[in-house]
Amino acid sequence: MNQSPNYKQVKTVCGALLSCLLMGGAFAQEGGQEGWWMKEPIRWVQTNLRQVDATLDARRLAEQLAEMRANVALMGMGGIVSYYPTSTQYHYASPNLPAGRDMFGDVVRECHARKIRVVGRYDLSKTRKDVYDAHPEWFFRQANGEPVIYNGLYSTCINGGYYREQAMKILAEGLDKYEVDGLFFNMFGNQSRDYSGRQVGLCHCDVCKVKFRAAYHKEIPDEPDDDYRKFMFTSSREVAAEIGELIRRKRPQAGYFNYIQEYTDGIMSESNTAVARPLPLWPYSASDNVNRARNSQPTKMAVDLNMQFVDFWWRFATVPRGEIAVRSWQNIAHGGALTFEMNGVFEQQDRQALETSKPIFRWVAAHEQYYVKQTSAARALLLGAPPGAGREFGAEPYRGLFRLLTEEHIPFAVSDNMDWLGRREFDLVIAADWAPAGLKRYAENGGRVLIASARPPEFEVAPAVKTIKEIRGYVRVRDHAAFPSLKDTDLLMLNGAFTEVRDSGPALLTLVPPSMFGPPEFIHIDMKDTDAAAIVFKRLGKGAVAWIPWNLGGMYYRHSLNSHAGLFRDVLDRLDLPRQIRTNAHPLVEMSLMRQSGRTLLHLINLSGHSQTGYFAPIPMSGVQVQVAGVFKTAKTLREPGSLPVKLNNGYAEFTIPQLSDYELVVLE
Repeated sequence: MNQSPNYKQVKTVCGALLSCLLMGGAFAQEGGQEGWWMKEPIRWVQTNLRQVDATLDARRLAEQLAEMRANVALMGMGGIVSYYPTSTQYHYASPNLPAGRDMFGDVVRECHARKIRVVGRYDLSKTRKDVYDAHPEWFFRQANGEPVIYNGLYSTCINGGYYREQAMKILAEGLDKYEVDGLFFNMFGNQSRDYSGRQVGLCHCDVCKVKFRAAYHKEIPDEPDDDYRKFMFTSSREVAAEIGELIRRKRPQAGYFNYIQEYTDGIMSESNTAVARPLPLWPYSASDNVNRARNSQPTKMAVDLNMQFVDFWWRFATVPRGEIAVRSWQNIAHGGALTFEMNGVFEQQDRQALETSKPIFRWVAAHEQYYVKQTSAARALLLGAPPGAGREFGAEPYRGLFRLLTEEHIPFAVSDNMDWLGRREFDLVIAADWAPAGLKRYAENGGRVLIASARPPEFEVAPAVKTIKEIRGYVRVRDHAAFPSLKDTDLLMLNGAFTEVRDSGPALLTLVPPSMFGPPEFIHIDMKDTDAAAIVFKRLGKGAVAWIPWNLGGMYYRHSLNSHAGLFRDVLDRLDLPRQIRTNAHPLVEMSLMRQSGRTLLHLINLSGHSQTGYFAPIPMSGVQVQVAGVFKTAKTLREPGSLPVKLNNGYAEFTIPQLSDYELVVLE
């Protein structure tokens, strides 16, 4: 089978990492205990404390959290600086902590008195020069042998004695002293660049050299290769496992939160911005993060931190109010925690983000019974990146398909793995750049599969002849009856990779290779059509597969062409996909369909205020007609309180939402 460049390499990495996951007890199945984070509604505020905040008024902070109706506080606890008196060697209290004062202990006491849980934050990635001078072997070494120093702090190595031994003593002291409700770890593992974006490379400390040589019989490379990525993955998960075991032994009721999935109870992520991040902005960041986490690891809670600052250099300048609000609604609409992050405490230099979050927290608290134990009711699945490949793998194709599903109002779950196979039923699975062999079994048992990628699937749909790396041509519509949305379109834009396949079926779409485009007198006068299929439909057992062997999702993400959206819509209809939702809602009304305690919840988020890099107040919408598949007798709205008349029609419950401002929740029973 022909494969586009780097596919074999990525596949090898993924296979190696997946094997690593399955060794010695299946990392991904560890953690995920049924703790408070899965049983209670969560309104989570992170205070990224500075060392000067060690003098804060704990009672005042707890009162402010309670007034906002937060019920979880993520507080600085230890690591780079400790906010409590510590007697553990090589762990240092903040120089601003008043003598005899236990700031963290005071916060725990005051918060618990108000029924606010406290999750302690540790950062073990850096520490003082004193520790480096005493134990240089514990630290990250660049290829030139120099340590990594940032603002006077020295970066530790995940394989060194600080992480493996000393950190466990630091954590044990904290867990013994305080009835924390959980621990969170920032900057976990070896970082390849510092806060200023400077690349520091790979760690070449003696411990890493010895371990890597023993495992792979070679020296640490200059750039990360397959083996090094596996090495770092394994190293970080070894430490994560030890931390998880320590937490559960010392504080069995406490949660373990990290930016990794393995051994943790909560999967952390961030919805954030950066000035150098390429456009377009990703307005579905929170939905993406939470949907992916909750459906990839259903036994774990998704905590997507709503970061209020623009970028590291401007931590006191907030992103637009509308962006904070959209992320907030997205977090809870997909079954995650409501969150807000701020640097320091409530006395902010720029209060726009905080003042936007406060009324949302209070409203959600007043309706908290609807924001706990939600699970996705979606019957379509979008596959994310393969295990271990990282978010860069197929980001644009994936995001384009994410947008198309959202704008078509098709409820969908996102998963980075195939664990759902045989456990959860879906009417449709959509794959961008990863179409694993397991999809063949799914299709043979009656499932529908849509693959939109020049990268051939790991099971044969049609023999691949060759993959053209880059082509700037067209796709010809040969049968308009098959694609009614394209009745006014004969040619669709094609830009990127294209895989030629052998297909004996009818030629519905075909490749039009590049031709002259200038000067105007010569535009496409040499255009030639081909018989190369640009879409393949195949019956597979009881099910069906459609393969679009080019980058439909990536092009829609970049250009938002109506023709690409129309093709997507028609392919789903040709696959005979049952629609869970039918509506006249604007494409910028995001919808999610969730289950909770015998009732169904329809969330609607109004994204009409988003334009390019701006977030403005959403445009109010009225008369939003909705049909939801199923038999429901009652429907009520909560944001604009009201009872909606429900009409049953051919298996659907019909109702009209009179007014949609920023967000609405419809409770169906």
